[in-house]
Amino acid sequence: MNQLLECRSNLIDQLESTADEFRSACLAVSDPLKSVDEGSWNTHQLAAHTRDVEKLVYGMRIRRTAEEDNPEFLEFDPDNWIANIYTIDEPLTSILDELSASVKETISFLRELSPEAWIRESSHETFGSGFTLQTWVERGLAHIGEHLESVKKEA
Repeated sequence: MNQLLECRSNLIDQLESTADEFRSACLAVSDPLKSVDEGSWNTHQLAAHTRDVEKLVYGMRIRRTAEEDNPEFLEFDPDNWIANIYTIDEPLTSILDELSASVKETISFLRELSPEAWIRESSHETFGSGFTLQTWVERGLAHIGEHLESVKKEA
């Protein structure tokens, strides 16, 4: 059991450090409106997307999985998000401040959970059942890490 608790503690620490590194990488980009790769999103879009997904997708899934009995989650559509929710006028620093605050809230929430809460299950409309709270933490971390790697190409 100690190894499992240590693994979860490390996961929380990684979430914090990856979010901090993402923030630094975004701020190091000289032109946040330039596409990271040809035909792809730019750093500003990636930052806004990462913030919204952390808060409205993974953060929400983590909380609801802890608090509800087997909640079911809908698919997140990044193309719909970019077309209907993203706004270019939002300052990058505000986006990154909100991402940092959201990650800190998630981390505080995770640190208070019992070991049993980490294995509570939920389901996903497309991928089915059996998604534990820990799975959502791992996926949230991977999501930030994926976009961190993209932004690092521009930094």
